[in-house]
Amino acid sequence: MDTNSEQIEALINLGLHLKEFDRLKPKYAKLQTVIEQSINKNAWFNQENIENVFHIWSEKLEEDKILDWVSKYKFESKKNKKVAIILAGNIPMVGLHDLICVWVFGLKSIVKCSSKDDLLLPYMTNFLESQIKKKYFNYQKKIIRNFDAVIATGSNNSARYFDYYFKKYPNIIRKNRNGIAVLSGRESFEDLNKLCVDILQYFGLGCRNVSKIYIPFGFDLDKILKSLRSHESVINNFKYLNNYNYLKTILLLNNEPFKDNGFFILKEDKKISAPLACLHYEYYKDIEELRKELSKNIDSIQCIVSDLNFKNVIPFGESQKPSLFQYADDIDTLKFLINL
Repeated sequence: MDTNSEQIEALINLGLHLKEFDRLKPKYAKLQTVIEQSINKNAWFNQENIENVFHIWSEKLEEDKILDWVSKYKFESKKNKKVAIILAGNIPMVGLHDLICVWVFGLKSIVKCSSKDDLLLPYMTNFLESQIKKKYFNYQKKIIRNFDAVIATGSNNSARYFDYYFKKYPNIIRKNRNGIAVLSGRESFEDLNKLCVDILQYFGLGCRNVSKIYIPFGFDLDKILKSLRSHESVINNFKYLNNYNYLKTILLLNNEPFKDNGFFILKEDKKISAPLACLHYEYYKDIEELRKELSKNIDSIQCIVSDLNFKNVIPFGESQKPSLFQYADDIDTLKFLINL
């Protein structure tokens, strides 16, 4: 890949910047202020989750991983192209990968952040720009105009709007997806503890969070409820508590069966997407039949967590740590940019 070495170096420096983050160090006072402002704007954000995102990105942006990533691509410069990027805000910095793809390509972009997360990402891109003293990111709050391609992420409802509004442009339009897990029944206590991270990290709000598990007949669901105990602190978030109480009330009023540990609900349901504070489960008899069933719903699945053999399977506890090669909805963003 022919790319600007300055931009690669800037990415490496951003990784180091995030790796060394310490809220008490004077050099990070500005970033800590941004964190606190973000938490005040969005009650789903907290210091722990934001620092966890920093840690994950610091590992992704190590020099060898960046170089390995970009070495797989070869393309000509398209510096006259401008990309519109519309971002979600369900978990902290969820759109950083899209921004980095455009950055490493050397393209300029017009960015519209979600109002839920419109402080952390500008900090990150300002850091990148400061490394090479050039402007690449233009943040807009109003309607985006004058662009050549679009990358937009949102709900199924907003995706219908995006499909209509951006149909004349090369685009990547992402809809609702969820993570799933397929259990063999042989999982260790440690495996289940890691699975619970996949379920409840970021309160379960991410598209890579596991919202449904497929289990063999005879599986003891109490093992899941017991493992979830280490995440009981989620109930201290008033928004989470409200969602849990509302869902439990509705299930009780409708006389629907469910399992409950006081802060989280397990419900047998064929739907992949589950309400907040809830995990759907479904029994399976034959793993090959399950593979066929999942292939029919592939457009609703972001990732599969399991110790069984599935395509692009993710180990327990790793659903929120995709590599630079793991693109949302399995659409290669750099390849998309190459083909503009």
